Amino acid sequence: MSGFALPAATLWWRECVRFVRDRTRAVSAIATAVLFWVLIGFGLGRSFAPKGMPGEMGSVEYLYPGTIVFVVLLSAIVGTFSLIQDRREGFLQGVLVAPVPRSAIALGKILGGTTIAVLQGVLLLPVAPLLGIPVTVAGVLAALAALFLIAFAFTALGFILAWRMESIQGFHGIVNLVLMPMWFLSGALFPVEGAARGLAALMRANPVTYGLSAFRGSLYAGAAGGPAVPASAWTVSVTFAALAFGLAVISARGR
Repeated sequence: MSGFALPAATLWWRECVRFVRDRTRAVSAIATAVLFWVLIGFGLGRSFAPKGMPGEMGSVEYLYPGTIVFVVLLSAIVGTFSLIQDRREGFLQGVLVAPVPRSAIALGKILGGTTIAVLQGVLLLPVAPLLGIPVTVAGVLAALAALFLIAFAFTALGFILAWRMESIQGFHGIVNLVLMPMWFLSGALFPVEGAARGLAALMRANPVTYGLSAFRGSLYAGAAGGPAVPASAWTVSVTFAALAFGLAVISARGR
C-alpha cells in the first residue's frame, strides 16, 4: 500500500502547495463566477420565470447553485494545466520513470485538483442563508459530496485532455469547447423542464445536469417545497466520476 498511497499523497500535497503559492487562481475563478451571478441574477430580476421553476424562487437564488458548480468546474479543469507545466519542466518525466503505479500518479494529481476545486466552491456556501436557503448539517454534507463528485470527474477529464497535450493554449481552447456547453446545458441557467425538446434531451444526456441536481437538492434538504434530488442524480454522478477516473488511468498507462 505504501508503494501506492505514498506517491499519490505526495502528488496530492504538491498540488495543494502549488495552489497556496498561486492564490490568483482562486481569486480569478471566484470573482468571475460571482460577477456573472450578480450581473445575470439581478439583471434578470422579475423577468426570470422559465417553465419548470420551483415555487417562487427568483433568479438570484436559482442561479446560486449553478454559480458554485461553475467555480468547481472551472477550478477542476484549470488545475490540470499543471500537468502540461510539469511536462515542460521535466518533473512529469521523472515521476513516470519512478517505480510507482501509473494509477497512483493519476489519483494523486486528480485528488489534488479535486481538493482545490471543492475548497473554492465551499467559500461561496456561507451565502446560502442570506438567500433564504435553509441550510442544515445533513444538507451541507450531501452538498459537499456532490461537489466532490463533480470536481473529481472533471479533474479526471482535464487529466485525460492534458496528458498528451504540449500547449496550454491548445488545451485552453479544448476546455472552452467542452466545459462551457456542459455547464450551460446542466440546468444552471434554466430548468430542464422549461427547455425545448431537443435541448432538454441534450441536458438529460449531460452528466453535469445530474451533479448539479444532486447539489441543488442537497442544499434544500428538509425544506418544504424545495427542489428534490432525482433518484438518478447520485447514480449518474458516481458512475461518471468512476468512468472518468478509469479513463484517466488508462491514459496514464498509455504513455
